[in-house]
Amino acid sequence: MSRRQLMRSGALGAGALALGPGFWRDALAAPQARPGGGPYGPLGDPDTNGLRLPRGFRSRVIARGLLPVTGTAYVWHIFSDGQATYRTEDGGFVLVSNCEAPAASGGGASAIRFDRDGGIRSAYRILGGTDTNCSGGRTPWNTWLSCEETDRGRVWECDPFGVRPAVVHPAMGVFNHEAAAVDPDDKRVYLTEDEGDGGFYRFTPDRYPDLSRGLLEVAVVARNGDVTWRRVPDPSAATTPTRKQVPGMTRFRRGEGIWFDAGVVYVATTSDSKVHAYETVTQTIEVLYDKASGGALKDADNLTVSRSGDIFVCEDADNLEICVISREREISPFLQLTGTGEQESELTGVIFDPSGTRLYFSSQRAFGSGAIYEVTGPFRTRRPPDRYPPRMKVDVPDAITLSALLARGVPVKVQLDRSVQLELAVHTSRTIRPKRRRGSRRARRLTFARRKRPRAARGTTRLRLRPTRRARRTLRERRINDLVVAVVATDANGSGRRRIVEQFDVKRPRRRRRRRRRS
Repeated sequence: MSRRQLMRSGALGAGALALGPGFWRDALAAPQARPGGGPYGPLGDPDTNGLRLPRGFRSRVIARGLLPVTGTAYVWHIFSDGQATYRTEDGGFVLVSNCEAPAASGGGASAIRFDRDGGIRSAYRILGGTDTNCSGGRTPWNTWLSCEETDRGRVWECDPFGVRPAVVHPAMGVFNHEAAAVDPDDKRVYLTEDEGDGGFYRFTPDRYPDLSRGLLEVAVVARNGDVTWRRVPDPSAATTPTRKQVPGMTRFRRGEGIWFDAGVVYVATTSDSKVHAYETVTQTIEVLYDKASGGALKDADNLTVSRSGDIFVCEDADNLEICVISREREISPFLQLTGTGEQESELTGVIFDPSGTRLYFSSQRAFGSGAIYEVTGPFRTRRPPDRYPPRMKVDVPDAITLSALLARGVPVKVQLDRSVQLELAVHTSRTIRPKRRRGSRRARRLTFARRKRPRAARGTTRLRLRPTRRARRTLRERRINDLVVAVVATDANGSGRRRIVEQFDVKRPRRRRRRRRRS
């Protein structure tokens, strides 16, 4: 049976298969989102800003292209696109927005600073001189990854507070970038490519969260949804585009919006109007929504996940709606932008403020140069406590001497919010070509220790991972100086999983130089 057939057959016993966030488990009999009334009800008549909203919601225009931001002298950029928000020390927040225009027309990204009540305090530029910055992604360490949507596009890491200069990261690939999403558990960045035959990529930094060096891979999806990742030989695309370097890679039809939430990476593809869900622990992908099966959403673009677990998805074109895929797996329109001159626009940059009570989005061509809107109202902000994977914190030493590693193993402390099953492993942080005289010499990660705890209670669990006899020999013979501890926590009923990776260094004794005897 295929994985999808297994899902539909109802053959999922407790713990048989983990499918990501627990709040989807009630809908396994219907793998894709279905049309419904949604959590907010029908749309009303257009308001003064041309927005149709559910009852109880209201809107305002925050910024318009080529005009000063209200209360400031800063002239806002044209063609606003991808966005993110960041808390400030005074209780307010910063909204970052990309400019999808050529460098000669501005490019880069700008920011607006708000106070705790949503009032505008200032506006400023955080990135300039770059080309067609479409979308991007927020990092857990409070920076903004701004992506260039050109054939030679790169990823720029920006300071949303405008203090530090932006830094470019060519190691993350040179291609038609759209968006990025960071998985803080697995310490990876996932990337989309806005091409009809584009790839779905992941980037593993050598030293997280430093993104200057690392491994770029592209997804290969099997018919049953299993995903394998293959290395992109030349991320710089000096002679061959990245999407043409790996034979057999899976083509995603204009990958655009991407978002990480509770162990799942959501990916929107515009040309086929789909929303995919990639589960990082099981490394499997499913189609969460498909326009061909019915539903209001068409030309899926930027997306975000609210604090309640609902997914808000922009439309690239069609009738300019933002639709919501509720945690009950129903899809419905949440808002629609009407009015003259909007037909040539697209909705982008949907994002919530840190409190989850204000929603921001862009209409890229509104008023001819673009605008940013704010929507406030009775948003759902709580996720049911049983509808998320286990919360877990993993602590390992930053460095261990080789002698201590061989003698006593790696000490691991795991803090849990509930009783779970734990699986732990120590392996290399990157693929290594094994020393074999016979058989396959394909590069792979080498595993040195494994351990399983069937029942780990809520609270703190302390374990040691000791290398096997063969692993100890390998560690002595090969100069492997960086390893990782991977911890997987699984709910008792198998409905939710979380995987966290922590890296540590292996300190080796210095080799003594032999002194040559004088004759």
